[in-house]
Amino acid sequence: MKKIDMTNVLEAGESKRLPAGAYICKITDVKDVPDKEYLKVSYDISEGEYAGHYAAIRKEHPDWEWTGAYVKSYKTAALPMFKRFCSVISKSNGGYIFDGGAINADESTLKGKQLGLILREEEYYSNSGDIRTRLIVHTEFAVDCLNSQKVPDVKRIKKEDAPAHIPTDFMAVPEVETEEIPF
Repeated sequence: MKKIDMTNVLEAGESKRLPAGAYICKITDVKDVPDKEYLKVSYDISEGEYAGHYAAIRKEHPDWEWTGAYVKSYKTAALPMFKRFCSVISKSNGGYIFDGGAINADESTLKGKQLGLILREEEYYSNSGDIRTRLIVHTEFAVDCLNSQKVPDVKRIKKEDAPAHIPTDFMAVPEVETEEIPF
C-alpha cells in the first residue's frame, strides 16, 4: 500500500440516511447547461427533521456535486414536465414567476425558492454488478400540498435492464449434474 498522510483527514461519522418521502425543499443553486438543454437544480431539505441534510454532506464532501441535485430538461419533448416545474415554483413562492422566457428566464432567480419534492428509492447496478438503492427526485409539488403526497414504492430493476458489462445470468441458479463424480 502506498504511504498516505491522514493527519488532516476527518474520520467519517455516522450519518442518518434520508428516507424516501415528501419534503419541503429550497433551491440552493441552478446551473444552465444550454448545449444539453437542462437546468441542474441543487436543493436541500428546508423543514423538519432532515433540514440541512444535503448541506452537511456537501460540507464534508464538496466534490460530490450531484448530491442533492437533479436535472430539469427543457428540451421540446420535456416541456410539459418543465412547465409543471415552473408552475410548482410559482405556487410555492407567492407571486414569483419563472417561465423560461416570456416573463422570467433568469435561472439564477430560482436560488432560494421553495418547492416540494417527492424523493423515491430506485434500484441500480453498481459498477461491480451489485444492486443498490438510491434516492431520486420523483416529482415536484406545491409546498402547501405536502400532506396529500403519496410516495411511490421502490422502483425495482428488471433483469433485462442490466448494463452490457453485467451478465444477465449472474443471479441464475447453476444447473447441477446429478450423476456421481467419477473420482
